[in-house]
Amino acid sequence: MQSTRTFTDRLFLVIKGLGMGAANKVPGVSGGVVAFVAGFYEEFIYSLQKVNKKALKLLFNRRFNSFYNYVNGRFLSLLFCGMIVSYFSVSKVLDYFLEHYELYVWSTFFGMIIGSIYYINKDFKDWNYKTLSFLIIGIIIGISISFFEPAKENDNLLFVFFCGIISVSGMTLPGFSGSFILILMGNYVLLLVDAVNSLSDTFYDIVSGNFEFIHNSARITLLKVLGMFTLGSVVGLVTFSHLLSYILKHYKSITISTIIGFIIGSLGVVWPWKKTIYKVDLDGVLVFDSAGHKVVANYERFIPELNNETYIAIAFIFVGILIVLGLEIYGQKTRKAHV
Repeated sequence: MQSTRTFTDRLFLVIKGLGMGAANKVPGVSGGVVAFVAGFYEEFIYSLQKVNKKALKLLFNRRFNSFYNYVNGRFLSLLFCGMIVSYFSVSKVLDYFLEHYELYVWSTFFGMIIGSIYYINKDFKDWNYKTLSFLIIGIIIGISISFFEPAKENDNLLFVFFCGIISVSGMTLPGFSGSFILILMGNYVLLLVDAVNSLSDTFYDIVSGNFEFIHNSARITLLKVLGMFTLGSVVGLVTFSHLLSYILKHYKSITISTIIGFIIGSLGVVWPWKKTIYKVDLDGVLVFDSAGHKVVANYERFIPELNNETYIAIAFIFVGILIVLGLEIYGQKTRKAHV
C-alpha cells in the first residue's frame, strides 16, 4: 500500500492533513468529515487500529521498519505532519479570517457540511426503520450539543487528559466537533490557544538560546497541560479507532446513518448567522486569551435579513459545497488510480 504512493499522492496526503488539522481547531467543524469526503477515512481508522499489542511488541523489540510498515507508517506520518503544521500555521491564518470575515468563513463551512451530507448519503442505500431511527438520534445529539452551556476552565491534569480523549473524537467520528466539545468543557482556549502558543514560544526561545522559560512557572504549567492533553489525544485516537473499526465491521449501516445524523445536527453549530457571546468575569469585564483575543462563551443564532452581505454569504455556502464536490472528484480519481 505504501510503496504505490506517488509523490503527488504524498503531497496531497499532507494537504489533507492540513485540512483535518484546520477543521479540528474550528468549533463546530469535524476533521473526520474531511477524511470521509476526501476518501481516506477507512484507511485512517484501519491504520490507527494497527497500533495494538503486536505493534508495541515490534517497537519494544526495536524492529522499527517492521513497526513502521505494520501501522501504515508513511500514511500516518504524512497525515499527522500536515495536521501538526496546520496547528502552527494554517490554523493561525484561519483564526485571522474568523476574526475579520467571520460570516463568510462560517458560510463556507456550512456549505462544506451540506456537501458532506450529500456525499455520504448518495451511496448509502440501506435505509430502513432501524437506520432512520439512528439517523434521528444522531441529529438530536448534534443539535442538542449546540445549546449546552460552556463550563469553567479547568487545568487539572486528569481532566486535561480526559479532554484530550474527547477532543480527538472529531477526527474519528465525522460530524462530532471535538473543538466545540472543548468549548463546552471550558478548556478550548487553555488547550488549543494558550498551551499551543506556549509550545511555539518555547521552541522560539530554545532556537534563540534563551532558556529563561524554565523559571517561568506559568509556561511550565502550560507545557505540562499540553503534554497531558497530547497523551490523552493519542489514547483517544487509538481507543476510538479500535471501537469504530469494530462498529464499522459489524454495524456499518447503523454507524453511517448515525454519522449522517451527527453531521446534519452539526449544521446548527456552524449556522453562519449568529451573534458571538464573549466570556466576562465576575465584574462584567471581557476575558481575553494569551494572544489578546476575546474568549468566546457561546453563540446566539438568528435568521438574517436579505441584503448584500447575506447574498455574499449565500455565495460562500455554494463555494463550500463546490469544495466538497471537488474533493469528491479527486477522491474518486485517487481510488481508481490505486485499483
